[in-house]
Amino acid sequence: MPLDPETLGQLVGTVSRFVREQLIPLEHKVADDDAIPPSVVAAMREMGLFGLSIPEEYGGIGLSMAEEVQVAFELGQTSPAFRSLIGTNNGIGSQGIVIDGTDEQKRAYLPRLASGEIVGSFALTEPEAGSDAGSLRTTARRNGDHYVLNGTKRFITNAPHAGLFTVFARTGTQEEGARGVTAFLVEAGTPGITLGPLDKKMGQKGAHSCDVIFEDCRVPATAVLGGREGQGFKTAMKVLDRGRLHISAVCVGAAERLIRDSLAYSMERKQFGQPIAEFQLIQAMLADSRAEAYAARCMVLETARRKDAGTDVSTDAACCKMFASEMVGRVADRAVQIHGGAGYIADYGIERFYRDVRLFRIYEGTTQVQQLVIARNMIREAA
Repeated sequence: MPLDPETLGQLVGTVSRFVREQLIPLEHKVADDDAIPPSVVAAMREMGLFGLSIPEEYGGIGLSMAEEVQVAFELGQTSPAFRSLIGTNNGIGSQGIVIDGTDEQKRAYLPRLASGEIVGSFALTEPEAGSDAGSLRTTARRNGDHYVLNGTKRFITNAPHAGLFTVFARTGTQEEGARGVTAFLVEAGTPGITLGPLDKKMGQKGAHSCDVIFEDCRVPATAVLGGREGQGFKTAMKVLDRGRLHISAVCVGAAERLIRDSLAYSMERKQFGQPIAEFQLIQAMLADSRAEAYAARCMVLETARRKDAGTDVSTDAACCKMFASEMVGRVADRAVQIHGGAGYIADYGIERFYRDVRLFRIYEGTTQVQQLVIARNMIREAA
């Protein structure tokens, strides 16, 4: 059930203050330590941030899509590592269970995900399967009342902290492609699961990923998400619209933060006896960034509202993800340019954002995948 405007305003305001007063001051420390302080994690649990999109009946807040993106606008204003920790619990780590899980699976896992007791992780990508998810090589072979999983998953966000993995494995033949893929709910600590070393990434320090290796990992048949084989790829596709809109909103938030910092710096920094904000070429960069961020915000809000109304927004969600992620990359590049040498120095945090936002054009579907989705849907609709 949607929140009333006053309650939603209070929630967004609380998150905004939390970001401004507690998270932004910790950005450098998180980047240096490559870790989020336990006190911050505890505060996130207390605020209910792990359960933003999980239904109220399972202990979450149950935000609509339009409400969720407004919170994501605020979370995007700081280091993406903070949002990443709660992102899988609200997105791909929980929504498959919300949409397709059995009643038993929902009761078993959604309350724990909503409270932050466990962190969810979405184990889809493999060394030879990313955008081509239908070519998965991880296998799940039926053995009595169990399945035996074998394979390696790569770049799995939050895997080092996960209590629950949504694992996609092939129960059918390779020739069946996506139709032979099944999703499993596998608890961390199950014998046969090992984790690789932490990935050393270009950016987003404090947000951790690693390989997840399954070697004769036995899980009960009740671990099949939804209780049916061959539905895994369909489940993955169902959660994408929400995930893409959420990431788009985070991109908007990051862009707005960069614009605010760039404007403040340009009004203080003087050259030739005046603030550089008085120079028209600086103004052009500020104006271009503002216009593009505003366009992305409008796209995200409108598409979120239409999704809540029950409209199929697959094409528009892909448009949002493509535009917003590319937009924030351009805004970050201009922010470095406006800051000049200071933009290249770590003290100001601009170069960190420049590296952090680069990932947005890759996960939840690369820009090129979004282009294919958009174009193919256009052709299908026209035909």
